[in-house]
Amino acid sequence: MKSIDSNIKKASTIPSSFYTESSFFESSKGDIFDKTWHWVGKKKEILPQGVNSYPFFLYDKFLAEPLVLIEENEDLRCLSNVCTHRAFLLCHHPAQLRNITCAYHGRRFGLDGQMQHMPEFKEAEDFPRPCDHLTSLPVKVWKDFIFTAIRPDFDFEIIANKLNERIGFLDMANYRYAPESDKIYHVNAHWALYVDNFLEGFHIPFVHDTLAGMIDYGSYVTECYDFLNLQIGFSKGDTPYFDLPEGHMDYGKKVTAYYYWIFPNLMLNVYPWGMQVNVVVPISSQSTKVYFYHYIADEDLWKSMEGEHVAEKTQREDEWVVEGVQKGLKSRFYDTGRFSPAREQGVHHFHSLIAQFMGG
Repeated sequence: MKSIDSNIKKASTIPSSFYTESSFFESSKGDIFDKTWHWVGKKKEILPQGVNSYPFFLYDKFLAEPLVLIEENEDLRCLSNVCTHRAFLLCHHPAQLRNITCAYHGRRFGLDGQMQHMPEFKEAEDFPRPCDHLTSLPVKVWKDFIFTAIRPDFDFEIIANKLNERIGFLDMANYRYAPESDKIYHVNAHWALYVDNFLEGFHIPFVHDTLAGMIDYGSYVTECYDFLNLQIGFSKGDTPYFDLPEGHMDYGKKVTAYYYWIFPNLMLNVYPWGMQVNVVVPISSQSTKVYFYHYIADEDLWKSMEGEHVAEKTQREDEWVVEGVQKGLKSRFYDTGRFSPAREQGVHHFHSLIAQFMGG
């Protein structure tokens, strides 16, 4: 893929073929998603007391990689959940384990992934080999949230350091997970189109009338970093804003929202009432699922803001425009567009990363 001009005043967007051709969709699995960090969930919810293993698929309908989180003596590991004998899935549900034993032929692994025993293999030569142990993936915990990666191209600390600059003072580890407010949306569009839309506030006054009444559009800020960016919304009228501690880089400002995006498909929407996590999961080149998870810091503020109503309305409006763009991209009269230097820095940043990771 052709690289994106680093000068936003001259740059054009990635071509429409990236969103419409299945070849790009397939190659993005290895070129983008294998090389980046992915949100798994909150540790205290995934591994509560009495449970030390959590099997899951990393994007079941996309990467479909079977993994298992293991906690042993406060050490957290992420291992392949596939037996190295005949590829049977090892762990099938959360449990308290002393070891990992395959139910197919009895191969046993330690909680560190090292193969310990295999029946009927006494005569096997050159066994076990390094590949007979379970592959271990990197795993990081930030604010009790777990992240992992298949073969990351960059250190997670790059992300964590930038998050801590502004929201490190928040006690997110003790936010209440609110599954009753979680939603899953099926969007008939390419995953990157959903991200494109998130990364610019340009459309807010045109598409989101309710949200526009809560945010001061004129002072909306976008800041781009290596593998993430941040949009800052400031309070308008009586919209609640953060009580920022003295010494905070935004101290004295009426910040009502920090909208973080982590390349390629994770959004952390941080509000005075708590945080909404959006995970954008590709299904096909024209189909995406978006998972909304909610973590509440201030129950009364959450209820008074009618947060669920505002979020639902905003999501439906976003779906409408994103799906409209997906249809428009099939036009024989469109290939690329230009960026607004004033309002689309985040989209330019995203497209630059896509081109970089896809070989541009």
